[in-house]
Amino acid sequence: MKISLIVIGKTDASYFVDAINEYKNRLVHYIPFEMEIIPDIKNVKNLREEQQKEKEGELILKMLQPGDYLVLLDEHGKSFTSMEFATYLERKMHVVSKRLVFVIGGPYGFSEAVYKAASEKISLSKMTFSHQMIRLIFVEQIYRAMTILNNEPYHHE
Repeated sequence: MKISLIVIGKTDASYFVDAINEYKNRLVHYIPFEMEIIPDIKNVKNLREEQQKEKEGELILKMLQPGDYLVLLDEHGKSFTSMEFATYLERKMHVVSKRLVFVIGGPYGFSEAVYKAASEKISLSKMTFSHQMIRLIFVEQIYRAMTILNNEPYHHE
């Protein structure tokens, strides 16, 4: 299984880029991981929220491959502790044959088509974080889960 993280727009702040790259480099020792970036939609100020979600949704769906298991990072999704998320990933490793694809949507969330294509939704917090920050938090949580599953001392109870 491979884990893929799809995000809308590039990460602008260099300190986030550096930290994300650090965890991505650590992750490859455990599991194949890639972060795919959908370029920002042009002329968004001329689009209504729903139109922006539709355009982003089309691009998200184009990135999917047959056999992908799609999970949306969504405020209304299931919440986990780090230990529970590790167990979740372990279960997915046994049942997902190709790619486990997580998606961080744009500022207005996902289109209906993306919600329909998704198998699950998970939430990282009841709080709201910037899209730049949530990328780092999520990649770190995948890394943390891998260290938990390998009984390494990174995570402390």
